Amino acid sequence: RMSFERLPQVTLGISGAIISCCALLSSVSLRSPDLLESGGFLGKTVFTLIYSLLGSTGTVLILVLVLIVSLMLSTQFSPYQLIGLIWRSLRGLARGIFGVLGFAVQKVKNRPKKAPKVKKERSAPLVKTEIEPEKSEPVVQPVVKEFPKPEEPEDERKNFHAAPLAKGNWKLPPLSLLARNKQVTEKVDKNVYLKISKQLEQKLKNFGVSGKVVGISPGPVVTTYEYSPAPGIKINKIVGLADDLALGLKAQSVRVIGSVPGKSALGIEIPNEVRQVVYIRDLLGSERFKNNRAKLAIVLGLDVVGTPTIADLSRMPHLLMAGATGAGKSVAINSIIASILFNATPEDVRFLMIDPKRIELSGYEGIPHLLHPVVVEPKLASRALIWAVREMERRYRMLEEARVKGFDSYNEVAEEKLPYIVIIVDELADLMMVASKDVEGAIARLAQMARAAGIHLILATQRPSVDVLTGLIKANFPTRISFKVSSKVDSRTIIDGSGAEHLLGMGDMLYMPPGTSTIKRVHGAYISEQETAELVTFLKKQGEAIYDDSVLEQVEEEGQLAGEGGEDDYDDRYDEAVAFVCDAGQASISMIQRRLRIGYNRAARIIEMMEKEGIVGPADGAKPREVLARKSYE
Repeated sequence: RMSFERLPQVTLGISGAIISCCALLSSVSLRSPDLLESGGFLGKTVFTLIYSLLGSTGTVLILVLVLIVSLMLSTQFSPYQLIGLIWRSLRGLARGIFGVLGFAVQKVKNRPKKAPKVKKERSAPLVKTEIEPEKSEPVVQPVVKEFPKPEEPEDERKNFHAAPLAKGNWKLPPLSLLARNKQVTEKVDKNVYLKISKQLEQKLKNFGVSGKVVGISPGPVVTTYEYSPAPGIKINKIVGLADDLALGLKAQSVRVIGSVPGKSALGIEIPNEVRQVVYIRDLLGSERFKNNRAKLAIVLGLDVVGTPTIADLSRMPHLLMAGATGAGKSVAINSIIASILFNATPEDVRFLMIDPKRIELSGYEGIPHLLHPVVVEPKLASRALIWAVREMERRYRMLEEARVKGFDSYNEVAEEKLPYIVIIVDELADLMMVASKDVEGAIARLAQMARAAGIHLILATQRPSVDVLTGLIKANFPTRISFKVSSKVDSRTIIDGSGAEHLLGMGDMLYMPPGTSTIKRVHGAYISEQETAELVTFLKKQGEAIYDDSVLEQVEEEGQLAGEGGEDDYDDRYDEAVAFVCDAGQASISMIQRRLRIGYNRAARIIEMMEKEGIVGPADGAKPREVLARKSYE
């Protein structure tokens, strides 16, 4: 389509072309009588006028120049374009000719030379042997897999809509609190991967290792090259060349993993030139996370081929994390906490956070999911862990009374459901320095028995040494995550193998799933401090936190009880609770908890004290307790 602004320009160009053509035809008719008056009256007039001024040669030059300018004006065709077109055509033709000549020369060079003639000896006749020509193996290009694009989450109302749940008026946080993934995913040319694969083969060949790259799997951070070594090549020899390959390929680090399942090849992971950020919003909006119904479902990140890695903390059942400073450990903890907060209410999950560094977990202060304010003193942290041991024992007694074997089975039959308790320790090394004996014993006992009681541990440390991660702790934590460390010794301390020293940092981790010794590389999900603050603000608007003061008081009371001969504690709000139960005619832990605005464990101890004094009857599985005393109680 022609724009209206160019209409005068096109009109002028066409008019000039017509006039110049007519004048040129008139100049031809003057020389050839057969073409008399071929230019018409207009052409003859223009030609005669210019001819009287410039003569025959000048008139023709002027008319040709006017014709060219008129055509350029009407079609916007520049002579530079014509010259460029001609130049490109000639250059392409020259390349083709030189390519054919080069191919012919190379073919002549590769032609087998004739063997020199050997004089035959008459005494011994020659034995003719036919040598079959070697068949050249066909060149097989490695298969380049397509990198899966991150799933675009649908409307937040369909995924995590802030709608009231069945119990109370609690609303789950919407995905709109998290930042969108605004990265532009540029499609990398396959020739780039093929070029790197050729360089990889050549570098290994320089070190005496022959083989072929048979497959390429691009990922968000690294690309895995499936390398099939020649027969007789040991894998340990290739593993030992990781640093040399990184130097030769100009990469930050190169990691060589074991055999690829289903193929006679091993994986060589090379970092991408452009690293992509894994946003937690993409993982929380993925189908894999939405289809996971577990209350303790957590997102870890994307694996090396871009598949979301979702785990269930209740099946781990505990998690050990370690890595150097700045490797992404704190961001991973925030991602795990956010995964649970987006999926569970305070009635489902309660947190007990221990943060000796005072800055990492203090931002969650005041959310309704907290069981106690964030513990920042290392000496008080040992008390909190001992309280968790006693809470575990109390829950086991409840399971015994209900005659069930697991936490989920108890919640199915019990009138008052118990919440999961997730204990998070951000820096285990500080606790081990202050009270290693109490901390190690409490952690070991919780790790051995707390799964059936619904209590789960997440331990993190930046000093993965044997005096912090003792054998007793490691033996009870089959699920481990290692971030970037400084040496192979630290890597072996965490995951019982090397490889963590070759990680890239910024959330790059090695994940050891429960029940297996295989190690999986995962690029951790990213959540910013602003997103965490908005999530905490949304949760605080839902309600206030109801803390259980007995978390740190119980150990102190233990010493008092021992000195007083084991007398029962008297709660200062016990009489108020008894009066409320007698007036209501029924007794339950949640009723006392809501009425007196106290913690769950304190309300449970009040109910137990009422049972000892004969005010309420014993628990009978899922049936409510019978109130034996009525309003006559004073």
